[in-house]
Amino acid sequence: MRVLVTGAAGFLGSHLTDALLAEGHSVVGVDNLCTGSLENIGHLQNEPRYTFVQQDIIEPFDLGPVDYVFNFASPASPVDYARLGVETLRVGSDGTRNALNIAHRYQAKFLHASTSECYGDPAVHPQTEDYWGHVNPIGPRSVYDEAKRFSEALIMAYHRYYHVDTRMVRIFNTYGPRLQKNDGRVISNFMIQALKGEDLTVYGEGKQTRSFCYVSDEVDGILRLSRSKEHLPTNIGNPNEWTIIECAKAVLKVTGSSSQIVYLPLPQDDPTQRQPNISKAKRLLGWEPKIDLETGLRLSLDYFRSCIAAETAPTH
Repeated sequence: MRVLVTGAAGFLGSHLTDALLAEGHSVVGVDNLCTGSLENIGHLQNEPRYTFVQQDIIEPFDLGPVDYVFNFASPASPVDYARLGVETLRVGSDGTRNALNIAHRYQAKFLHASTSECYGDPAVHPQTEDYWGHVNPIGPRSVYDEAKRFSEALIMAYHRYYHVDTRMVRIFNTYGPRLQKNDGRVISNFMIQALKGEDLTVYGEGKQTRSFCYVSDEVDGILRLSRSKEHLPTNIGNPNEWTIIECAKAVLKVTGSSSQIVYLPLPQDDPTQRQPNISKAKRLLGWEPKIDLETGLRLSLDYFRSCIAAETAPTH
């Protein structure tokens, strides 16, 4: 297939690109690099089946016929969407519409990267796909939450009215190499702080929970979903639930760091619980994650060490 990946220079987009190329497809990657990095796709510069185009998908574009569109373009961390609030809303609305129009024009299949943030601070635990969510539509996180929720509504409209062959993956916390080192997410924060010997910053009492999925497991689930006929949202995440304190201690163990844990005020609307119910993915896709948190952290160590080495390397 000839596949279009938006957000191709981002963390998940670049890993997805690698997996698609490994399956034998040709990939056209699009990214405006507002949060993505050319370093994430640098190893593909001599790959004849890969083309990269720097493009903001908020503006209409057409790169020729494609068989599949994977829409992964969006700021995805609190640090980024706090800085790029309007851009986040626009990529979830105008950007998703432009990507859907390409799928419609070329009768291509379409898969959208949605998020567990659609559930907000959930009143149902663990979260199933039929839960409608508990989201503050005007809070500081709303630019991301509502962009993704609008995207889902728009995708279902294109599916119902224009018969576009669509899929939606609700992604839970994912980590691994190529995660931005300063993006404010739990794993990257803790790994960088621990490796630098700095205090690990925990917000609130650290009793809020997250479920961490290693990137290769996440991509495997996404690809399985892409080959399915399921049009409604599907959770792809690791169902093992960790408190933030437990995660911090796991990072200290893996890094061998003697860093201390310090506590800071809890940000507004920070979810108290996050855990996917993946029974649908198990049933429909035969998928469940294989890599536990400690193993995934060890697989990520060299990458985060390289981030720190790059910071301290002399410049000429």
